[in-house]
Amino acid sequence: MSDAASKPWPTELRLHKDRRTLTITFDNRETFDLSAEYLRVKSPSAEVQGHSPDERKTVAGKKDVAILEVHSIGNYAVRLVFDDMHSTGIYSWDYLLELGRERDAYWQDYLDELAGKGLKR
Repeated sequence: MSDAASKPWPTELRLHKDRRTLTITFDNRETFDLSAEYLRVKSPSAEVQGHSPDERKTVAGKKDVAILEVHSIGNYAVRLVFDDMHSTGIYSWDYLLELGRERDAYWQDYLDELAGKGLKR
């Protein structure tokens, strides 16, 4: 069995009416409700991640951000357009799965980073 065949595959991607939550369901029955704020601050874009770990930016002030659009990128990812006009992050299915599975730890790391830098959500 190949690695690709064993990875969960998304069966539903739904943007809630308030545009503040994206629900993704995988074929292994895992479902995650990911907030727009979380997706924005964890954007895989070079603008946020930089080109090396020490270039990664802490994105603050996104508590009220919303997702305007969800665009398919082939059959492997989506590009999200946020109402702050950020739209360069390509969210692969693997990355969305990771964000869902690791949400509690990643979110706490983000809150700790904000606090450490004196920044606000």
